[in-house]
Amino acid sequence: MTLDQGIAGHTYIVERLNLAPRIEKRLQALGMIVSTPVDVLNNKNGGTMIIKVRNTRLAIGRGISSRIVVRS
Repeated sequence: MTLDQGIAGHTYIVERLNLAPRIEKRLQALGMIVSTPVDVLNNKNGGTMIIKVRNTRLAIGRGISSRIVVRS
């Protein structure tokens, strides 16, 4: 499943990042790498989602979150 399908209050594990190299490196620099747990704090329909990665809150859009493959 992709991160944009995640439910608020649940934790998921990153399996793969299918992003442009520049965006992927930026997220990796912020701590989002394969096997990292990601907490979904808020998931609004059609808008940005707020996630927590290694005690850092990030707001990401649907274009990015739909390309991050996760598992529960």
